[in-house]
Amino acid sequence: MQKIKIGVLREEKNPPDKRVPLTPLICSDLVVKNNNLEIVVQPSKIRCYSDDEYTAFGVPLQEDLNDCDVLMGVKEVPIDKLIPGKKYFFFSHTIKKQAHNQKLMKALIEKKIQMIDYETLTDKNHNRIIGFGRFAGVVGAYNGILGYGLKYDLFRIKPAHLCRDRAEMEEELKRVKLPNIKIALTGGGRVANGAIETLSALRIRKVTAEEFLLNSFREPVYCQLNPRDYVERPNDHNFDLNDFFKHPEHFVSKFPAFTKVTDLYISAHYWDPRSPKMFTTDDIKAPDFHISVIADITCDMDGSVPSTIRSSTINQPFYGYNMRTDKEDLPFNKETICVMAVDNLPCELPRDASDDFGKDLTERVLPNILGPDEDRVIERASICKNGKLGVSFEYLSDYAY
Repeated sequence: MQKIKIGVLREEKNPPDKRVPLTPLICSDLVVKNNNLEIVVQPSKIRCYSDDEYTAFGVPLQEDLNDCDVLMGVKEVPIDKLIPGKKYFFFSHTIKKQAHNQKLMKALIEKKIQMIDYETLTDKNHNRIIGFGRFAGVVGAYNGILGYGLKYDLFRIKPAHLCRDRAEMEEELKRVKLPNIKIALTGGGRVANGAIETLSALRIRKVTAEEFLLNSFREPVYCQLNPRDYVERPNDHNFDLNDFFKHPEHFVSKFPAFTKVTDLYISAHYWDPRSPKMFTTDDIKAPDFHISVIADITCDMDGSVPSTIRSSTINQPFYGYNMRTDKEDLPFNKETICVMAVDNLPCELPRDASDDFGKDLTERVLPNILGPDEDRVIERASICKNGKLGVSFEYLSDYAY
């Protein structure tokens, strides 16, 4: 069997990302279990795992990766660092024709690189098989709790990015004592499930949407809302999920009913631009609008949550949305909604997020690199190869050539 050499790239995008696609332990295990595999790592001073941790597990450091067959990173590789003719794995942020990465897309074509974006890796049913979404949810919910504590001066816990790992973050959660608030969570995928892990660590009870709307509680509770709970066709109460996925523009939001009883809203659902917004700026101005803290994990500008007027940063995760003026204000004022809209949440727990990602990469992707790609996972995910766009990505022609 042909030997394959994988190079783990140093992250060089600014601001730098501390995450890695493969941790030292995962690299070591892979090499032990696969005789035809060699892994080397480019030295880096900013990774969440140090160079010494890699070498301690027997993973060599190597600056020049020209002799590698496969190159793996996390964020976009600078154009001048791309090695022609290689097979790359990273988040390229090109499949939506992102203007800021058009030069990168053209360079990938010109350099005849096989570009496999983690976002495009799917199973035969076209479901994504890898991503950092789970930890976006874990950290996003934590930040929502942190913001609520700060807004009402209830407790002060360490920000997630100052914790060494998730274990330390969960130790911080033990110090949280919430009043009998109501938390609404929208979404049903990896991101939402990650948020539920954090809410479960706080032992917050889950209730149904109906209970959430109608009942009062003597303890903090949350409800998980799916599309049938927050959208409907006008004058038609027979909800059809497939109909909503195909024609979201035919639906209106039912979520304003929840804004009247919700204290903390965690947005973790996928939003199609054709879908209605969850609520409007007019809803926010209503006297019975009750939400005071929003953790918008989806972080879509001009998206489903109108109070998300910009993304925030890891170091300054909160800003205020003034309910009267619709403009940015201080996050903890009485007249403002405290908004958390960090767009790179997994970076707050880079070691845990990297470990989770690396395990998925090992189980769901690497077998198709090291052995036969019987389900065409790699081929299907290749945005471009040998100077041409993949069949599924020909819609990028006006962007790539």
